[in-house]
Amino acid sequence: MDWIADIRLTDGPLYWTAWVLGVAAGVYLIFRPRPLTRRRWFVSVAAALAAAAGLVLVVHWILIYLTSVFPDELPWDVLAWVFAAVVALFLLLLRLPPGSWRSRTLDGVALLAVILLAAVQINAYFGLNRTVADLTGTALSRIPPLEQELKRQAGSTAQTLSGWKPAGDLPPDGVLRTASIPATASGLQTRDSYIYLPPAYFASNRPSLPVLVLVPGQPGGPADWLTGGSLQRRMDSFAADHGGVAPVVVVVDPNGSQSANYLCMDSAMAKADTYMAVDVPAWILGNLDVDSDHKRWAVGGFSFGATCAIQMGTRHPELYAGVLAFASEREPALAKERQKTVDAAFNGDTGAFDAQLPLTLMGERQYPGSVAYFAAGATDPEFVGNLRALSAAARGAGFTVGEDEVPHVGHSWDMLTPGLTNGLDLLARQWGWEE
Repeated sequence: MDWIADIRLTDGPLYWTAWVLGVAAGVYLIFRPRPLTRRRWFVSVAAALAAAAGLVLVVHWILIYLTSVFPDELPWDVLAWVFAAVVALFLLLLRLPPGSWRSRTLDGVALLAVILLAAVQINAYFGLNRTVADLTGTALSRIPPLEQELKRQAGSTAQTLSGWKPAGDLPPDGVLRTASIPATASGLQTRDSYIYLPPAYFASNRPSLPVLVLVPGQPGGPADWLTGGSLQRRMDSFAADHGGVAPVVVVVDPNGSQSANYLCMDSAMAKADTYMAVDVPAWILGNLDVDSDHKRWAVGGFSFGATCAIQMGTRHPELYAGVLAFASEREPALAKERQKTVDAAFNGDTGAFDAQLPLTLMGERQYPGSVAYFAAGATDPEFVGNLRALSAAARGAGFTVGEDEVPHVGHSWDMLTPGLTNGLDLLARQWGWEE
């Protein structure tokens, strides 16, 4: 049944079949035969459109401004597809008088086809679940825990990467493993981390490899870097272009659940900064053969994770000298209304909150030797604005800066093409791999 797991959800036959069936179903729901006058038909369609628009906008307002489920407004592309599905529902509900059971069955199938199209399009916009295996989690469940023989052995000394050549043949690809990083200092409840070990890690004369710590978006979890981020494929490609050498990647979880948001700070809510700055580095150095020089350590992330990355790079440059920020917020946020974040995390102390912000720190400090890469989808104007503000501040603070506004992409994992490659290339130049 592997062929089912490999079915593509963001392109390919299923994607286009959903397009054809969904559009046909939408046309049917609007123009299906029924004993209505032209005036009543027009009124019913107009009513469905108006009711759907009102419902979607009200629910969106509640999610953003009342309940603060999301700190940022949802992209208009996503709202448009939700609107299409709700219109289809209202068109079905407004069918007067009820038809035969065959007609009602056909109506229900048409509604499901429109909902499927909307779901496929929303998933494609974010680029999160690219295959059925990503959606069901079957591929992730097969990733084994980190074996003892792959861990750092007591007293072992890896060869420096400068001038390193493998003593024998390397495997063609890297591997993924899982591990639980204990929150000894922070006390956080976290989910398992994922680890990417490049081909060079398996050389008999294993070199000291650089480290890239990655953080997922919110809502989300570490697995998103494997599904939407296609982490192994992208890192294997980078390694293939560099003689099997790539950073050891550790995808971590500073939130602990799909919906939690601890702002990547030490605050009244949790010690998320301590987890990222103490627990994670200590575990990596104690368990993986990596370079102990933090000049060759970087931190990156998508959306919330990007915000976390620039926070770590500005608060702890001695730990993370490199930053990869894909669609970063201007500052960490629990809600659209800033005061809600300040109240929840710092008991209303705006000064304590401001003191930890990247824009504040980059206005006060210099970061010689640090490097930062920023990317945002060109059709995501709010985050393009964030990119420009953060990159300008980083340049002014002495960072070596790279940036991309990725064309034809919104707030989506798709910005990793070419974003992750360009960001890794910038790090490689900083690490002395490339001229």
